[in-house]
Amino acid sequence: MEKEMTSINTVLGTTEVENLGYTLVHEHILSTSAGLQTTYPEFINRQATIDLAVKHLQECYEEGIRTLVDMAPFDLGRDIHALAEVSKKSRVQIVTTTGCWLNFPREFGLATPEALEPLFIKEITEGIENTKIKAGVIKASTAAGGVTKGGETVLRAVARAHKATGIPISTHTFAPERVGTQQVDILEDEGVNLNKVCIGHSNDTTDMEYLLNLLQRGVWLGLDHFPGGNSSDGGPDRQTRILLVKQLIEAGYGHRIMLSHDFNITMHKSNETASQERWESNPDGFLYIKRKVLPQLLESGMTVQQIKMLNEDNPRTFFGSTS
Repeated sequence: MEKEMTSINTVLGTTEVENLGYTLVHEHILSTSAGLQTTYPEFINRQATIDLAVKHLQECYEEGIRTLVDMAPFDLGRDIHALAEVSKKSRVQIVTTTGCWLNFPREFGLATPEALEPLFIKEITEGIENTKIKAGVIKASTAAGGVTKGGETVLRAVARAHKATGIPISTHTFAPERVGTQQVDILEDEGVNLNKVCIGHSNDTTDMEYLLNLLQRGVWLGLDHFPGGNSSDGGPDRQTRILLVKQLIEAGYGHRIMLSHDFNITMHKSNETASQERWESNPDGFLYIKRKVLPQLLESGMTVQQIKMLNEDNPRTFFGSTS
């Protein structure tokens, strides 16, 4: 039987789940690649990223955001010291992750789940990179085309680390190809408590049959690609993504969805243009949902309580519940 999770690991230590407040469950301060910040530091605008993140998160704090889950594991260039500095200066609690994105080492794909499981457990129970900073969530990722052999190895290791620690799982997936179903099949095969699983990027599709099937199996949905682009980019446009939230609430699943952006403060230097374009597309940054999505949902007839669930009640339940 899993122990009850009354506290959560943040980069500044543990806090009670009840103290999470308004929470964004899938964001990024900096996305790069493993080892760049130490081997080729000139390739990353690290200090500029920290300064911009502090400034933006101070603004977020003033507008009521209290917690941000940074979903960059080591193969997305996780920088725990930068996260700790940003959290301390901005007062926004930051949760970091273990597990993997899509760029895990070749050796991981050739290993067994038994070999990888202790690596993730150590980052949850002892600390990351010889520090006392511990992960509060485990990431597993699957791209278009479905679960690869190596991806399955990592996913099964993530499942076992979750079962050993009770820490929840949050996934990167490709909703247009219903990849979340493959992830859930494997996690279920491993005996994972699906109430502790969030299938991410689920608002990249409007396939209600797929989304409702996932919810009926017992997982959470991360509607964490806001604002989204234009319909011409192959994904739902901004208004369609907002409508999807309303549809899922009206279908009776408002208590099983969480909203976020998957926004990056900056990326590495070769992506400076892309970072600038992303800020131009979404000048509100981490505040887009609070400023634009939630008011529209209220105007469409959703209640204050239904809105409060999405970024306050639901994250507390997801991180704290064991049943």
